[in-house]
Amino acid sequence: MKRLLRFTASWCQPCKAMSTMLEEVNADLKLPIEVIDVDVHSEIALEYGIRSVPTLIMKDENIEIKRTTGLKTKEKLTEWING
Repeated sequence: MKRLLRFTASWCQPCKAMSTMLEEVNADLKLPIEVIDVDVHSEIALEYGIRSVPTLIMKDENIEIKRTTGLKTKEKLTEWING
């Protein structure tokens, strides 16, 4: 089963914008999304090699299949998720 890991931080403005867009895009897809604050869960961020936020990682059966970093437009985000 596919799921998204969304690495974020409370101080990150692009992360907040990405969160809103992701909710809209995911309304139809209904992918499970796990939100990970890199300041609170630094060990998880380190485990995944997160160097900047926002970062999205798509996993399928616990295997990373793709990742993207940085703020995307709604169209690019939809394309990334569906691609």
